[in-house]
Amino acid sequence: MGTSADSFRITLAQLNPAVGDIAGNAAKVRAARAQAARDGADLVLLPELFLCGYPPEDLVRRPAFVAACRAAVEALARETADGGPAVLIGTPWLEDGKLYNACALLDGGRIAGLRFKANLPNYGVFDEKRLFARGPAAGPMSVRGVRIGVPICEDIWLEESEDYENVVETLAETGAEIILVPNASPYARDKNDLRLSVAVARVTESGLPLVYLNQICGQDELVFDGASFVLNADLSVAAQLPAFVEQVTTLSFARGDDGWHCRGPVTPLPEGDQADYAACVLGLRDYVRKNGFASVLLGISGGIDSALCAAIAVDALGADKVRGVMLPYRYTAQVSLDDAAALARHLGINYEVLPIADAVEGFENVLAKPFVGLPLDITEENLQARARGTVLMALSNKTGAMVVTTGNKSEMSVGYATLYGDMNGGFNPIKDIYKTEVFRLAALRNAWKPEDARGPSGGVIPPGIIARPPSAELRADQTDQDSLPPYEVLDDILQRLVEKEETLAEIVAAGLDSDTVARIDQLLTRAEYKRRQAPPGVKVTSRNFGRDRRYPITNGFRDAASPLPAPDDGLVSRAGRASIDAFEG
Repeated sequence: MGTSADSFRITLAQLNPAVGDIAGNAAKVRAARAQAARDGADLVLLPELFLCGYPPEDLVRRPAFVAACRAAVEALARETADGGPAVLIGTPWLEDGKLYNACALLDGGRIAGLRFKANLPNYGVFDEKRLFARGPAAGPMSVRGVRIGVPICEDIWLEESEDYENVVETLAETGAEIILVPNASPYARDKNDLRLSVAVARVTESGLPLVYLNQICGQDELVFDGASFVLNADLSVAAQLPAFVEQVTTLSFARGDDGWHCRGPVTPLPEGDQADYAACVLGLRDYVRKNGFASVLLGISGGIDSALCAAIAVDALGADKVRGVMLPYRYTAQVSLDDAAALARHLGINYEVLPIADAVEGFENVLAKPFVGLPLDITEENLQARARGTVLMALSNKTGAMVVTTGNKSEMSVGYATLYGDMNGGFNPIKDIYKTEVFRLAALRNAWKPEDARGPSGGVIPPGIIARPPSAELRADQTDQDSLPPYEVLDDILQRLVEKEETLAEIVAAGLDSDTVARIDQLLTRAEYKRRQAPPGVKVTSRNFGRDRRYPITNGFRDAASPLPAPDDGLVSRAGRASIDAFEG
């Protein structure tokens, strides 16, 4: 190691932890430290709460879990007595009866320092205020003679609020030389620009170089994309690690007259649709792998949704781990059968055709008597979807393969996701992908694939699937858009309702048909209970139908689609500050 006064080597361990696998995560720490020792590093930096995995949710409320994390930290600390690199690792930490989101410095055989997260996020997918106590805005720690500041994730996301602790400002004022930020920042489309802008603001304020280290993994519905980076004090990008893949990289910092500088590799990052596709692949791969499934199966309809999901599954797991099943009925067109078979050949997956006429007609026979005198409607049509879901789940139960579900966000939003077991199964890689993007991703995959994808290159999705009108596999004389507006219109309305939470009046004012907007809003509200029954799926937007969008199933409110009434502040009596303070003691 041997840090001189003018050099300091840091190993960035952008790794993939598994929540709850303390021993496995500790093994990754040891492997990273061994590489750091070979590289002559002084310090190994790991992501936020790496030892337990992030987000641990209510696992950290179990005393046995917190104690196991403490024991693992202590074991790792003892190993640093060998004179090798120090380790900066995230872990839950119990101190004086309070549980903290902590970062422990392990060096010289001891736990040489602890820093606790001061600003606890409690918005969107985050729930830290319920789990952790707030830490103080502490000063730097010394590592081999260099003063290191360690704000943890949210500690650099400055908020203009009374209870926000400006940790970076405190560190700069107390002599920090380099800022190291362990993160667990989930992926969302175009988020890299936001992270960079936040980091630039902190570097500008402090005048110090900043290392932003993020984990990479899929954890239930969340995907963490890595994409770690380093900024010099002059705001130049000193290093950029790749997105969606693990990487352990050792960087050299040199001290000059104006402070520490670094120059490392800068890897281009995928953006837009490419990044969304890579997130879907990683999310599915980790869900399958970490939950112990050996393989997956899915219904192949000859349509766009199942084709894209099949491609994602092969890219995530390899063709030998994917089984496709075509489940035709009387309305299935020959072109759908042909395209499904072609897709399976192109991807190289196991594929079979299991007609479901007997199953559907069996249901029809059972229901014939109670349905006497009732008109035909969507009920009969949905029987084929229910039969498909039953067959897929039976195959899953018998073989142990996980069912990949295939409902896109547009149709799940309005309660239309039923075809081919869309609402049955283990995981949905396109749960947060609107239909218009499904078409874009399918075309994209024929021209490109992520670097770590395990599927074949080239045009794996037959062009006819991409060109054919949506859901033509249902029936030759009916498509989804007979009862829904065109998907460009539907997706525009849904994004305004879901992501932006605009009022109906605002959406209509933007030029959309008022009756269509009202109907989509009604379908969205009514389908809440269906979405609650859906399996988890990858989150790629700012607000998906998961933990960051919580609406009651039983809900009597309806937007009247009229301009919002102006508040009458004259009706409100407001107490003076002195009386409020007196009341609150």
